[in-house]
Amino acid sequence: MLWDYVPRLEGWGTGQGPQPTAQRRAGCTTACSKPRGDKPGAPDATGTNEVTLGRHIKRIPATPANKSASFGAQLKCLCVNTQSMGSKQEELETCVCLQGYDLIGITEMWWESSYDCSVGMEGYRLFRKDRHGRRGGGVALYVNDQLECMELHLGMEEEPTKSIWVRIKGRAGAGDIIAGVCYRPPDQGDQADEALYRQIGAASHSQALVLMGDFNHPDICWRDNAAECKQSRKFLECVDNNFLLQVIEEPTRRGAILDLILTNREGVVGDVKLKGSLGCSDHEMVEFRILRAARRACNKLTTLDLSRADFGLFRDLLGRTPWDKALEGRGAHDS
Repeated sequence: MLWDYVPRLEGWGTGQGPQPTAQRRAGCTTACSKPRGDKPGAPDATGTNEVTLGRHIKRIPATPANKSASFGAQLKCLCVNTQSMGSKQEELETCVCLQGYDLIGITEMWWESSYDCSVGMEGYRLFRKDRHGRRGGGVALYVNDQLECMELHLGMEEEPTKSIWVRIKGRAGAGDIIAGVCYRPPDQGDQADEALYRQIGAASHSQALVLMGDFNHPDICWRDNAAECKQSRKFLECVDNNFLLQVIEEPTRRGAILDLILTNREGVVGDVKLKGSLGCSDHEMVEFRILRAARRACNKLTTLDLSRADFGLFRDLLGRTPWDKALEGRGAHDS
């Protein structure tokens, strides 16, 4: 039943008070721990710093000290598959401090309980879901602690999935955003896939959804909306049925688009860029911006909610109609 996957809200949080899922660690310098965010018309930097990120040397603009992270204009985001955070934590913190990201979605950080005291970042609230029972995997989402947010639980009581869902509250006049991070292992079974699809379906009914992560469907051709593998075709069906858009157009790992950014509204995600890899990871980091989600105007007109339609039943009913007999003797205009 759809009601089983309606979000259970656990209360708004701004990084104050007890936070069982939120962790911090003072790992940034004072200059880098200023409020982060974006304001309309504000410059992106007041200077530049040369930083070595793994095997990449980049000139990265410094974050202005007077920026704030109130979600009124846009959020600067990063999506990265780290293939084990390991020694990359400090490198990630340097990148985050200099670039001033508001959201950082991470897949395959390979954390376990021994990492509890070393993975927080000053100025951020951390939501994480480790992969238990085997090595690897896991997802995490760092949220600027000036943003008002709460974790959602979408059908978590059934088949466990490697995903995190957080609602970020917009300012007055702006709608909320649901941000999700997902890691789908290459060997994930059909049952776990179906549980993930139900979560995506529940989240897609929100006003604005941004889902990032590594879905491991290398055979999908997003330009033609086609795939060879059965599981990939099922994933495309989920994307189509929930009217989602996939915005990454360049390969993120070895010629394939494994890391995806999905949204349910055109224009919510923009300025998508590949930023090289983090350390020795062979995945490209993806930088993008979540643009302001305008609040829907009140409308009393009754319309059909096609996102909740039973298209399987619709196809079945169409298939039962004897169209040859029904259209016999009729031209195009008569039909």
